[in-house]
Amino acid sequence: MSVGVVMVHGMARTSAGYRCAECGWQTAKWVGRCGECQAWGTVEEAAVPRLVRAGIRAAGYGGAGAGKNAGRLGGGPVSTPATPIGKVDAAEAAARPTGMEELDRVLGGGLVPGAVLLMAGEPGVGKSTLLLEAGALVADGGPVLYVTGEESAAQVRLRADRIGAISENLYLAAETDLDAVVSHVSAVEPKLLIIDSVQTIGAADTDGVPGGVTQVREVATALTAVAKERGMATILVGHVTKDGSVAGPRTLEHLVDVVLHFEGDRHSRLRMVRALKNRYGPTDEVGCFDLGEYGLIGLADPSGLFVSRHREPVPGTCITVTLEGRRPLLAEVQALVAQTNADVPRRVTSGLDPSRVGMVLAVLQRRADVKVGKADVYAATVGGVKLTEPSVDLAVALALSSSMANLSLPQGVIATGEVGLAGEVRNVAGVPRRVAEAERMGLRRAIVPAGSGATASGGMEIVEVEDVRSALAAALRG
Repeated sequence: MSVGVVMVHGMARTSAGYRCAECGWQTAKWVGRCGECQAWGTVEEAAVPRLVRAGIRAAGYGGAGAGKNAGRLGGGPVSTPATPIGKVDAAEAAARPTGMEELDRVLGGGLVPGAVLLMAGEPGVGKSTLLLEAGALVADGGPVLYVTGEESAAQVRLRADRIGAISENLYLAAETDLDAVVSHVSAVEPKLLIIDSVQTIGAADTDGVPGGVTQVREVATALTAVAKERGMATILVGHVTKDGSVAGPRTLEHLVDVVLHFEGDRHSRLRMVRALKNRYGPTDEVGCFDLGEYGLIGLADPSGLFVSRHREPVPGTCITVTLEGRRPLLAEVQALVAQTNADVPRRVTSGLDPSRVGMVLAVLQRRADVKVGKADVYAATVGGVKLTEPSVDLAVALALSSSMANLSLPQGVIATGEVGLAGEVRNVAGVPRRVAEAERMGLRRAIVPAGSGATASGGMEIVEVEDVRSALAAALRG
């Protein structure tokens, strides 16, 4: 007898009666937390095989043709015959633009018929506003169905009036039942279906409450099947957990074709759309939007949002160029170093990785003789942008040193490079592209790692440095 299968009165059942919906871990009794992935509330009762008739054994018993595999040897009917790949019509999967250039940039050109997208983001970031605007634009070419499970149709209409997202082909429905949603799809026959949100839709014939692991998986599976059958693009709005990941079972992200993350600081107008998964386009693009009173406006050139304007150079500021996907963005790092009498100096960051700022401080003190041990340190970015890539290290080091020495960097200087623990400045990706963006924005001197491959053109001066000491000397000279 195979391990893990118990025979009872001629019938077969699995000994593992519960399974984790996230990772597939099995256990004989229910537990609140998965023993493998440590997720809470994902362990549910596994489907027990139906009783088998006498004389027929479960799969894995007996010789060839035994059990449920016996009926599969002869095969079954097929939906469509197999076709040589060269004769498959690729035009059916061509992307259709939505009319929002920044969104199309992330999607790889637009929406693919039959594709299922999952857009996740924190509450209040603007997911519904973005999709309502996109739905109104797509409705100019055909019917669009917007299903809201969190608001009434009248509330959605008020938002549509405010942002100007009104179209005769944009249909609204306030539903929380899966069968009712499918009925609306049959009646409207939309080219785009928007579900806001998938956690509020429930299936009557499935156990659990709406938003639970079982319900979300069932609803997503059913809507994906409908989208593929009708060739209808579908966008599912998803909630996020406290750590920013998509709420619900991990299988939700595997089911869909595209996973988008809509992010932005609540106190900033900047919003960004990133593709975490995309079967039809790139995953290293980012779309930028300006969230205002009248909706979202695409930002084709958002660099100016992250740089402050100073009449005179100010100590403690340094400009860098970060890569958001393939797009280079100019950003400013600001630092303030102030002496304190406190036993434990403060270290406060905003928009920067605190661990990397602490590492840069240690490198400056040990490798460049910049004494910041008895001082409060404040480091932040301008415009609410978050800079987490290592290329920002050199700009942080120059801003901290500038503030500590109370010497301002010359105007028109940018710095990019990763700082190592030995004080060396390491190369980063895309330095020529970063330098070209800085030159386009009017800057005239770039401090970059040695061997970066950046070349001077026009009025741009390239200064290659090998360590933090030489970077400080190059930055502070006139």
